[in-house]
Amino acid sequence: MTRVAVIGAGPCGLSQLQAFRSAQKNGAEIPEVVCFDKQNDWGGLWNYTWRTGTDEYGETAHSSMYRYLWSNGPKECLEFGDYSFDEHFGRPIPSFPPRALLRDYIIGRAVKSDVRDWVRFAHVVRDVSYSEATAQFSLRAVNLVNQVDIEETFDYVVVATGHFSVPNVPSFEGIDRFPGRVIHGHEFRDAVEFREQRLLIVGASYSAEDIALQCRKYGAASVTCSYRTGAMGFDWPDGIEELPLVDRFEDSTVYFSNGEIREIDAVILCTGYLHHFPFLSEDLRLLAHNRLYPGDLYKGVFWINNPKLMYLGMQDQYYTFSMFDAQAWYARDAMLGRIELPAESEMRADSKTWQRREKALADPIQDIDFQTDYCKDLSESVDYSLDWDLAAENFKHWEHHKEESIVGYRNQAHPSPVTGTQAPIHHTSWWEAMDDSTESFLGS
Repeated sequence: MTRVAVIGAGPCGLSQLQAFRSAQKNGAEIPEVVCFDKQNDWGGLWNYTWRTGTDEYGETAHSSMYRYLWSNGPKECLEFGDYSFDEHFGRPIPSFPPRALLRDYIIGRAVKSDVRDWVRFAHVVRDVSYSEATAQFSLRAVNLVNQVDIEETFDYVVVATGHFSVPNVPSFEGIDRFPGRVIHGHEFRDAVEFREQRLLIVGASYSAEDIALQCRKYGAASVTCSYRTGAMGFDWPDGIEELPLVDRFEDSTVYFSNGEIREIDAVILCTGYLHHFPFLSEDLRLLAHNRLYPGDLYKGVFWINNPKLMYLGMQDQYYTFSMFDAQAWYARDAMLGRIELPAESEMRADSKTWQRREKALADPIQDIDFQTDYCKDLSESVDYSLDWDLAAENFKHWEHHKEESIVGYRNQAHPSPVTGTQAPIHHTSWWEAMDDSTESFLGS
């Protein structure tokens, strides 16, 4: 029997399991699916934990989730095409839920589809290699509970480990003598820790933006964001500023490249993450940075050198859950023989066409249209659907709302691309909502 290994039981891995279960429910014969996850429960990055550095087994801590995190994009832009928020919660809910509700939504579909038996929890994959002779992959994993090694063969491998868990950590002159705390955003857990402190955040992307707001909201004395190429440029609330890149540290004094000087108590490096796959043999390993269309992947999914290996969610992301679904459905149909992949030369040509278009993108609106077209390209070939155009409009409105008010955009409401339902306005403005519990958010 054909066997498929899925590495990771976060949103990407669960999308792949859902795709196979959907086909099975529609009468298809599916392969044996085995999903490996080093954590004790599914959810991937959405499994909030107080742990940083290593977990209880000595493995690197996967989650970058922090307390008080709310969705920084409309939930309507990540909604599953086959499982709406209305269905899960039994009623419409506001557009920007806290992390606990989003995890509950992710898990709700997986529970409904009854795919838990396909997952081997507390199993970390150590090695994956491919044999030309057998046309199969050899996968070695360790059961972390009893430290027993297992080795099995598979016909296909789906890498669904994400790329937001291995920090990219730059260095600056003098930072080794900085007397305060220095962490990467991956280790950030609670904004209250930085109450009354003068905080430096290095970075100018989504994590820098949100952690800056979180820390100021929960009492940081001041937040200075340092950018390398360009400022985020929002109309920040009092107490948040942007300066060019750090030049050097001298004790607790930070010198910036434009000559400005600030006294700082703590530093958070929001400097991105690495695509890191040490468990794959070198000939299978994707080398990429955070971009909308990674190289060497056909349809952004299939490893061109060996398309029996697939990667999910390796893109820089506007879309998340719904894009992972579109990728997983397409990967599934290729594995089931419903989609025939072209010759290697055609796959490379197709990938380069997308990458040329990516290089010409000039602003976030064009980025959104690009990734919308990518999702449409995938979903048009499979039995997965939602209103991608409405989702794209939601994204564009979200971008404009952020420009209008970086502390107020979460107070907006958007329509669902699945049900068409208009979300209600949350009962409390985000800047004033200090309680992120499910009970508070839902008003129950």
